[in-house]
Amino acid sequence: MLELKNLTKKYGDFTVVNNISLTVEDGEVFGLLGPNGAGKSTMVSMISTVLSPTSGTIKVDHKFLQENPVEIKKIMGVVPQDLALFETLTAKDNLIFFGSLYGLSGKRLKRRADEVLEMIELTEKKNQAVAEFSGGMKRRVNIGVALMNNPKLLILDEPTVGIDPQSRNHILQTVKKLNKEEGMTVIYTSHYMEEVEYLCEKVAIVDHGSLIALGTKEELKNNVNACDTLTVIYQKASQEALEQISSIAGVHQTTIDQNQIAMLVSAKERNIIDIVDDIKNLGIALTSFKYEEVNLESIFLQITGKSLRE
Repeated sequence: MLELKNLTKKYGDFTVVNNISLTVEDGEVFGLLGPNGAGKSTMVSMISTVLSPTSGTIKVDHKFLQENPVEIKKIMGVVPQDLALFETLTAKDNLIFFGSLYGLSGKRLKRRADEVLEMIELTEKKNQAVAEFSGGMKRRVNIGVALMNNPKLLILDEPTVGIDPQSRNHILQTVKKLNKEEGMTVIYTSHYMEEVEYLCEKVAIVDHGSLIALGTKEELKNNVNACDTLTVIYQKASQEALEQISSIAGVHQTTIDQNQIAMLVSAKERNIIDIVDDIKNLGIALTSFKYEEVNLESIFLQITGKSLRE
């Protein structure tokens, strides 16, 4: 559905997006992750024709975007970070206005607006001015605008920023439903790692304008040798025993804080229970332990050395 090849965007000597190549398959939910200033929004702006690349190519549905911009816009829906709505208009009038820009008209336009209102669960509020809506409801209308042309490719750039948990959950469920029931290809950028983990089959991690990791969660974990986390609470331990923990096979990093020890461990190298037994055999009296399989947040931290929101 989408292919980027050597995509680059420069402003003078400053490179915002640096030679990125990746492919998003038809029907895939693809996550785009990166800290602020990583180049995600610039990539989205180039894919949605708002910006032109300095070099490289973009293909959407097997067609070059630079050569077929109007044709490709007809099969693409974009949900920008900032709300793009007329607040004095009603929810339905907003959908009708933007739907007309896609070439819809007459009964077909009104029918599609009603369908989208049902999708975003705002049918009962359709005649209410958007200015009266909560932030979460406005976000839902913003998504509705992008759905008016029934796009093959839906791009959502930080769609849940600053909204309440209920609206956030509704948006996530809507995206999942559009993918599963409509077969819509989705590109999803977010600062909320749990959203990407919940929705996305494949993830690209971008930092300083460059693509630094690409794959499924399991592929990323294997490619960077990402570790799981083992946390133990101990009652008593000698300083000598605590110092020996880092030398246990399968333990790659330890952090000791009062009576708690947090370790990065490799379940591929050692069985977790064996690691716990080795800790006990050092003479450390444990009261509890907790094992957490690696998630996208920890993979991102291990790859970039910083959290997503830094």
